[in-house]
Amino acid sequence: MAFTDLTDVRLFHTDDGPAAPARTLLLVHGWGSDSHEWVQHIGPLARRHRVLAPDLRGHGASSVPDTPCTPRAMAADLAALLGRAGTGPVTAVGHSMGGQVVGLLAADRPDLVDRVVTVDPGYGFDPAETDPLPAAVRALHGPDPVGTALALDSWSTTPATPDWIRTWHERRLRAARPRVLAEAFAGMFTDPGAIGPRPAAREHLAGRAQPALSFWHHPGRAAWERPLLPPGSRVVCWEGAGHRLHEERPADFLRELEDWLAGTDHER
Repeated sequence: MAFTDLTDVRLFHTDDGPAAPARTLLLVHGWGSDSHEWVQHIGPLARRHRVLAPDLRGHGASSVPDTPCTPRAMAADLAALLGRAGTGPVTAVGHSMGGQVVGLLAADRPDLVDRVVTVDPGYGFDPAETDPLPAAVRALHGPDPVGTALALDSWSTTPATPDWIRTWHERRLRAARPRVLAEAFAGMFTDPGAIGPRPAAREHLAGRAQPALSFWHHPGRAAWERPLLPPGSRVVCWEGAGHRLHEERPADFLRELEDWLAGTDHER
């Protein structure tokens, strides 16, 4: 079934994999994106694993509820979706805002998540980076939310980023619901309890027990997170890559992911 109706939202998702999967992977996209972000990964992963790839509330083909579209609400949606799908514990994989979402899901529902994979997650930002963000939230509520979103996203690419990735995500942002962009961004960085700023992120990581595989393009954030993760974790830094590392280097991403999963299986 491509859609699941929850209490206040209808989620689009795909569910692929063999009859006897090695494990279940939950793939969660980032801010202003949708599950098409994982088109280079779903097929290869689904050869061995069950792969669920949802559109988060307010994104893609999922509905826009009257209730807030924040990372915490998105994590609650995914908990309900996993319950409906009967997955048991999953490896939760999230990019950017999706990294926040799977982290919150793992912290709040450890019964549903046994491993966490984050791809340039939307947390661990220092004060110099977060101080301007309240103004960004106000601009997202202003007369040109799409222009604001595009400006905020401009740091995500480098000259080496393939043009198709840049164009694809620009088109997604232009199609996004402005209210959703504003609520989700505030939920990441400026709302009470947001885990984007570094002090809150540190507290969040302290409450997360699952081993983690974490990808970063920023060596400073990689170095900051490395000692905060539990045993069995690994931090990978691809300096010089853009924010969407998994899309820029899909084969490398899949190899790192499968190698780490095999290692955690061996340790258990």
